[in-house]
Amino acid sequence: MNSTKRRTYGDGSLVQRGENSWRLRYRVGGKRFSATVHGTRKEALAELRRLLRSGDTGEHVAPAKITLAEWIERWLALLDRQPAAEAEPQAGARRRGLVNRKTLERYGQLMRLHVVPTLGARLLQAIRPDEIDRLYCKLETKLAPRTVHHVHTQLGACFKAAVRKGLLATNPVARAEAPSPGDSDHGTALDAEQLEKLIDGFRASVLYPIICVAAFTGARRGEVLALRWSDFDPDAMTLRIVRSVEQTRSHGIAFKEPKTARGRRTITIDENLVALLRRERDHHLRIVAGVPDGATVDLSLVPLPEDALMFPNPPTKGESFSFRRPRAPDAVTQEFTRKAAALGFPGLRLHDLRGTHETMLLDAGVPVHVVAARCGHDPAVLLRIYAKRTRKADTSAAAVIAALSRTTLGS
Repeated sequence: MNSTKRRTYGDGSLVQRGENSWRLRYRVGGKRFSATVHGTRKEALAELRRLLRSGDTGEHVAPAKITLAEWIERWLALLDRQPAAEAEPQAGARRRGLVNRKTLERYGQLMRLHVVPTLGARLLQAIRPDEIDRLYCKLETKLAPRTVHHVHTQLGACFKAAVRKGLLATNPVARAEAPSPGDSDHGTALDAEQLEKLIDGFRASVLYPIICVAAFTGARRGEVLALRWSDFDPDAMTLRIVRSVEQTRSHGIAFKEPKTARGRRTITIDENLVALLRRERDHHLRIVAGVPDGATVDLSLVPLPEDALMFPNPPTKGESFSFRRPRAPDAVTQEFTRKAAALGFPGLRLHDLRGTHETMLLDAGVPVHVVAARCGHDPAVLLRIYAKRTRKADTSAAAVIAALSRTTLGS
């Protein structure tokens, strides 16, 4: 049986519509509004008071029927705002999206897989902090702490955008209990002997030059795969990093600009890497000239195609060779992981070569700002990661203290 509690004019009214379901009616600025609340009568009264108070403070948001699932899709579209995908960005042009495509794809996965099944059908304005708390508790039973924390971060950003657009007065995620991110995986840093063994094991692999560039420059996988021969200056012994390759399900393989100004940089390389890249370039020139390796020919007269990649995708059977078709980043990673495991490095990631490069330089005493500039890193982030990854630094510190104590205390 419905029960109605009439209140004085201006205080609104509360009508029970079913078990733990209440219809609120109230006025703000002379306009009538209604809303449905699920919960106890006490909770419904609290929501009515909040709505009336929001009218007094000018923070009132008219009730809307949009669900969380619908808003998530709108939010993702707002983050993208990208016209038709381009194979390669124009020089100097910036992508209009607020995040890159790979990041956007990850946001969509987190929201659609972990939030929408539980809260997606709920009205955006009806979601309470305790519901979000229960969502986190549910996810913590099946996901890693870091993943649950990523869900929390992106859900908070999603609701924050709804507040900016006037769909919500407050962000319920801000009042939920934030899950602990746990300890992140900072990867494996190889020592010099291990790195030598790994690289030597790849010597007969088509990935050998890619592995060498990654290990001896600290460049990211996507940056290495986007390198063109025009980015290589053998006389100055430098490589220019100005773009990257990313792979997404919706857009496939495409080039993108660095996320930050730090990402655009010029890296000095050693003479051995220069010699390796010269040999690789000569091999490409022979492909253009149609002459086999070993045949005598003046390669200085052979031009490479404009924007020719250093490491283009090898053609499959029946395909013509293309110097502009990039390798699939995921395929490179899979092949590296398989080969590294066979060499005695199970679990080693291609990205760990970047961490190894940074760690070796810092262990050798290269200033952190120099290493950060070389690798396109934020110095503060680099130091934080390095502190959790290295052991040699603590050993060196102990040796310094031991020498000091011998001088001071005697031995």
